[in-house]
Amino acid sequence: MFSSIANPRQAAAQLMNFGLILSTAFIMWKGLSIITDSPSPIVVVLSGSMEPAFQRGDLLLLWNRNIQAETAVGEVVVYNVKDKDIPIVHRIVRKFGTGPNAKLLTKGDNNLSDDTELYAKGQDFLVRKDIIGSVVGFIPYVGYITILLSEYPWLKTAMLGIMGLMVVLQRE
Repeated sequence: MFSSIANPRQAAAQLMNFGLILSTAFIMWKGLSIITDSPSPIVVVLSGSMEPAFQRGDLLLLWNRNIQAETAVGEVVVYNVKDKDIPIVHRIVRKFGTGPNAKLLTKGDNNLSDDTELYAKGQDFLVRKDIIGSVVGFIPYVGYITILLSEYPWLKTAMLGIMGLMVVLQRE
């Protein structure tokens, strides 16, 4: 069962395989970031504020290369608020002005009021630089595993343990 531990060459090969998998995932993430011009090209919907358009657990694909087209009213965007870690997925409901300094007001489809309460202190509107990307596609419920892993930390530990055990027990 643990014969790979007795053979250091096989253990090193398994460790290198694991490192290769991790580095490939990282390179793919960074490549997507460069292609989409977004620091986070894929996000998971964490709440029901955008229902019925997007459900909790939907995986959203973002695009931030609207070079010629301006951000428009009705567009679903993902934005970051200063001093908060979690990106927010909401729709633009009002736009004041044009260009990169246009003031944008957002609101969740399932919310009663706009997002002014969510913005940073002293911030009444968003500007284009606050936006991580515009939603161009989604895959329903695929991101739900992310929600489960963050809500149940023991599940994350169990999953990592199982993956580590699989690496150790893998046979060539």
